[in-house]
Amino acid sequence: MRDLILFATVFGSIPFIFYRAWYGVLMWSWLGYMNPHRLTWGMAYNFPFAQMIGVVTILALFFDSGKKRFPITGLTVVWILWVVWMNITTYFALFPNMAAPEWDRAMKIQLFTVITILLMGQKERLNALVWVIVVSLGFYGTKGGLFSILTGGQYLVLGPEGSFITGNNSLGLALVMTVPLMWYLRLQSENIWTRRILLGSIGLTAIAIFTTHSRGAFLAITGMALYLWMKSRHRIGLGLAIVVLLPVLFFWMPDAWQDRMLGISEYEQDGSAMGRINAWWMAFNLAKDSPFVGGGFGTFRTSMFIQYAPDPYDYHDAHSIYFEVLGEHGFVGLGLFLLLGFMSLRAGGKIVRQCRGVDGLEWASDLASMLQVSFIGYAIAGAFLGLAYFDLYYQLIAMMALVNLCVQDHLKEQWAQNDVAQQKPVGSPRLVAPP
Repeated sequence: MRDLILFATVFGSIPFIFYRAWYGVLMWSWLGYMNPHRLTWGMAYNFPFAQMIGVVTILALFFDSGKKRFPITGLTVVWILWVVWMNITTYFALFPNMAAPEWDRAMKIQLFTVITILLMGQKERLNALVWVIVVSLGFYGTKGGLFSILTGGQYLVLGPEGSFITGNNSLGLALVMTVPLMWYLRLQSENIWTRRILLGSIGLTAIAIFTTHSRGAFLAITGMALYLWMKSRHRIGLGLAIVVLLPVLFFWMPDAWQDRMLGISEYEQDGSAMGRINAWWMAFNLAKDSPFVGGGFGTFRTSMFIQYAPDPYDYHDAHSIYFEVLGEHGFVGLGLFLLLGFMSLRAGGKIVRQCRGVDGLEWASDLASMLQVSFIGYAIAGAFLGLAYFDLYYQLIAMMALVNLCVQDHLKEQWAQNDVAQQKPVGSPRLVAPP
């Protein structure tokens, strides 16, 4: 039954996508983040729904008569340079056959980031996209939180099999980045029940983040809570919630979880942590040998560990977005990657300043602030997780660029109205009868 419902939903959306191409971005995002096909057991499980919707959306893009713009700003220029550099390093990849599939996946994500920018440049569309992301990933956060409460936090919360968020660390990162978007929707909602449901989902998602047992996610939600409090318009209420919730969650968790979290400071006795450090040294030593282009996609392979790692027999994935980029794209690639994150945060700060005191732009200020919080969560949790090409991160960057575009349009319109008002004569000319 689930298979039939999913097939009917996806195929039924195709006419609407041809009618409004931006619906395709919403459908692609839902399929990519929620992975509903991985919740089925029949032929839908391996059906390429996202690929099909991607092709349909690209076709619909050419028939869509709406206005399309790609803003050229410091943020988008750095993003373009980063994409170009990934293509250059792929050309020089040490393992071309292994690099090809990873390059293909990364470029598909970047392509849909471009499509997001072209089609979603309106407030209503951006809000719709936020709702899709929140519902898709919040489903696992809410479900995972309830499961953890019922089981006393004794079991790991995992994502759907065969998806980007299968592992506990990956799911923890995705949920960390989703919580600020939930808070944004709560700020914007006028319906009290919607606000209550979102608040409950935030609490349950926080519990789910804890019970992923991801140390990176634990550090991220702690740092992000502070940053979220700094950026919120309701600091007192949010501050009290954070002060109460985080300690309660920490001491509610079982002893095994606390031992794992407290083991962060005892990394030398943790085999997993030492394996990651071994992989980081491999990436650094490789980058020293090839500082400009690194090893290309697929570098974290056995032969590279034998050649560059302190322990040649302890093979690990990168387990860090920073060392993943360093090993695969060299110091130049790492510089561009870090600059992209910095420019994203900087763009958010600029938007908040420009929106201050401007009627009609409160939503833009709130969304830019919460996107900044998501970026902070990604930067912290990503230090311990190899998801440098995570589609959610790049779509949030696209959303930041679009929020900036909406703000500039609003300000230009306001300035134009002010100019007209200043040029318009006050009152009517007085008529004087001829002598």
